Amino acid sequence: MQLTPVCLMLSCLRVSPDRSQFSRYDSISLSCEDLLNSTAWKVKRNTSRSGVTTCTFGWGSNPAGSTCFIGNIYPSDSGTYWCESDSGERSNTVNITITERPVILISPALPVPEGAGVTLGCRHEADASVQRFHFYKDGRSVGSSSSTGEFTLSVSKSDEGLYTCGVPGGGESDGSWLAVEAPPPPLPPSSSPSPALPAAPCPLSVSRLLCHLMAGAPYLLSTILLGLIVRDRKRAARTDAERGGGDDVVVMETVA
Repeated sequence: MQLTPVCLMLSCLRVSPDRSQFSRYDSISLSCEDLLNSTAWKVKRNTSRSGVTTCTFGWGSNPAGSTCFIGNIYPSDSGTYWCESDSGERSNTVNITITERPVILISPALPVPEGAGVTLGCRHEADASVQRFHFYKDGRSVGSSSSTGEFTLSVSKSDEGLYTCGVPGGGESDGSWLAVEAPPPPLPPSSSPSPALPAAPCPLSVSRLLCHLMAGAPYLLSTILLGLIVRDRKRAARTDAERGGGDDVVVMETVA
C-alpha cells in the first residue's frame, strides 16, 4: 500500500507492518511519534483478558524510546492500542485483531486521506493455491481479485466502513474498519513579503519545533535589547554621580 496514513494528533501511534489484522505467531512493532519528545510517551493497550496495561508489564518489550515490540502474538493480544504521556495525554487509537481464521484481510491500521489509492489484500494462510478472492464492505460485495489477492480503490468518505474478504469454500476473514479522513489543507502559494502579523498557533507537523522558535525569537531579542539599555543608563547615572562628587571636593578645598 503506497500511501501516507493520516494522523493529526500531538503524538501518533504507528503500527509496523501497517495493518490491523495479524495471524498467530506474527510480530508487531508499535511506536509513538512525537518530534518534540518521543520518549515521554508509552504504548498502552486495552484487551478483554488483561484490561488496560502498559508495554513491558506482562507483554511486549521496549527496545528503544517509545517503541514496543510484540513477538509471537496470540488472539489474547487483540484489543485497542494507543500512546499515553506521563501527564495523561493520549494519541490516536488503533484496533488490532489477531485472528485464528485461515483467511486474513490486509488493510491500513490508520485512517487514509480522502482521494488516495488504497490496496486491500486477502490471503489464505493454509492454502497458497487459492486463485479467487472476494471483498466485501458492510456485508456487500465490492469487488473480486484473481491470483494476486489485491483490490485497489480510490477512497472517498463513502468508502469508509467495515471490510472483509473471503475465498470460495475457504471461509471469510474477520472485519476491519477502514477510516477515511479529509486531506490536510494545501499550503498557501508563496507571494511578496507582507506586513508582520501576530504569530499564529503552530501546526502539529514536522516544522512545529522550528515554528515555536521563530515565533519566540522577537520576544527574546526585545528582552535582551531592553536589558542592555537599562544597563547603559545605570552606568551613565553612576558616572555622572561620581563626577559631581569630585567637583564638590575641589570647591571645598578652594574655600579653605
